[in-house]
Amino acid sequence: MGKGHDDCTTTSHGNIDLVEAAVGSVGSTNLFEKTDHSTMLIKRGIAVSPGTAIGQVLVLGTETFRIPSQFVSVDAVDTEIARFHSAVDAVCREIGENEQIASDHLGKQYGAIFAAHQQLIRDPDLIEKIEFLIRDNCYAPEFAVSKAIRHYARMFQSLGNRYMAERVSDLFDLEKRMLRQLLGQSREELANLSHPVIILAKNLTPSETAALDKRLVLGFATEAGGRTSHTAILAGALEIPAVVGIGRFMADVAGGETVIIDGDSGEIIIDPSEETLKDYRRRFREQQTEAARQETFADVEPITKDNVRVSVMGNIEFPTEVEHCVSRGADGIGLYRTEFLYLQTDVEPDEQTHLDAYRAVLREAGGQPVIIRTLDLGVDKVPPSLTRGYPEQAAETHSALGLRSIRLSLQHLPLFKTQLRALLRASVDGDVRIMFPLISTLMEFRKARMIFADVMEDLEEEGVDFRRDIPLGMMVETPSAALLAEEFAREVDFFSIGTNDLIQYTLAVDRAETLVSSLYTSGDPAVLRLIDRIIKAAVAADIPVSVCGQMASDPDYVPLLIGMGLRQVSVTPHAIGQVKAAIRRVSVEQAEAIATHVLSLETARDVESYLRNVRRRQESAA
Repeated sequence: MGKGHDDCTTTSHGNIDLVEAAVGSVGSTNLFEKTDHSTMLIKRGIAVSPGTAIGQVLVLGTETFRIPSQFVSVDAVDTEIARFHSAVDAVCREIGENEQIASDHLGKQYGAIFAAHQQLIRDPDLIEKIEFLIRDNCYAPEFAVSKAIRHYARMFQSLGNRYMAERVSDLFDLEKRMLRQLLGQSREELANLSHPVIILAKNLTPSETAALDKRLVLGFATEAGGRTSHTAILAGALEIPAVVGIGRFMADVAGGETVIIDGDSGEIIIDPSEETLKDYRRRFREQQTEAARQETFADVEPITKDNVRVSVMGNIEFPTEVEHCVSRGADGIGLYRTEFLYLQTDVEPDEQTHLDAYRAVLREAGGQPVIIRTLDLGVDKVPPSLTRGYPEQAAETHSALGLRSIRLSLQHLPLFKTQLRALLRASVDGDVRIMFPLISTLMEFRKARMIFADVMEDLEEEGVDFRRDIPLGMMVETPSAALLAEEFAREVDFFSIGTNDLIQYTLAVDRAETLVSSLYTSGDPAVLRLIDRIIKAAVAADIPVSVCGQMASDPDYVPLLIGMGLRQVSVTPHAIGQVKAAIRRVSVEQAEAIATHVLSLETARDVESYLRNVRRRQESAA
């Protein structure tokens, strides 16, 4: 079947020879053999949000269609094969029209690109293989097309030949054309999901991640990204299991396949075996039990074994997350990342939008302290639609060393003052504390403080109520700020150590760069010695100091931080119970001994191994 259609030229030559070469060079495959053996594939990346998710996949980037079902009934096979051939005919007509347009306007050499697509989609061998999947495996045509084409894409990519690898985009283009015909032009974008799915993508922007509906997105995995990219932080905030930095894998999965996301180990499992599914369903039930156990820590005080109180606060991105922190017994909000106000709209938020968000957070916090960070826009967090409102340089920079955070605020004063006005107006509604991000020099802090004073004057002249004693602090997340901690401590009201950026800048490792992700580690001795220096400076100046980066959410590091003198942490909401438990397992004397030993170690591997073993011993003794 499939060899007698005349809409397009039928041939076994042209691009299909590349397919046969690919299959032949890799060896025989059982993709087109009916078998009960699993074709399970495991890919490993960076675990950024814990938990297990099991479901059908929606692949973004190379296709934006959701395949509703993998299988059809035996009785419907002939009808489904006929539907497949109708789609092939429609795609061939579409390609033929494109070929004619390209030839007429650009020349025959460009039209030949589409002619090659025709040869591929009409090749008898490819059609026969797709028919086989429909007839013998009872696959739905959509699933069979995606499965077969992605099989060949893997073959092309595995040859190590640049020309062959570039043909993968041709295959994905054909896949999209076929799926569009088979699914009746229906596209299912992230904003319009109607069924629960697992998202696989090359990458997700922070704005895309912020828009995920956790009721319908069971989990996600991306080829790019790092442990502390803002997409990863958002995944943790939404409490969606996620793995990033996997590397190239999009050709290994077809839309509609079953996939497991293991947000604890950093694995994704494509087309899992029945035994694997059974094992992960058991793990999922265990995780639900553990989550329920962690909820029991809501009313437990975070006190060390020798009765020293450590404040455990929560990090949030959205006002709705305050409830997650309060219900788990947080001591307040230690970091409210306000830049995500900008990621939910194409319009720059006005003063009232800021004010409404801050008031909502303060209301939910119920009188507990709320530390609000001014805008940390820049690099991966500025949507293109917003850059038109910034200085020209802001739209051009994509560097972690460029115009971002407090630097951007100081150059774009209307944006900065709008936020500061809203923060001051909100201060009468609760315990607001303000901190500036990415401070590198004393002059930056002094300029920000001066602008803050100017805004206070403006509000005073307008007769607007606000608190005049709002604490002003700073994020310590650059080596320069860490080295000048003693000087900064004389001018600020509090420190909050942002370990995510501090690690990045200290080790010269882009925290979102997959290729160097192994070099990014909280346990590096250089990073730990800077943190120790910052804490000592704060203690000597008698100002509060907290850690709000990802390190604070890791139970392994909690005893170390306590031993360094820290008495306040701010963590992701889902980690509050674990951090409280870690605090209660150690005394200050034990923690100080741990810190002394760790600060004598010379490699990150030794630090991580030692802290991991300490936690295991403490858990066993508890």
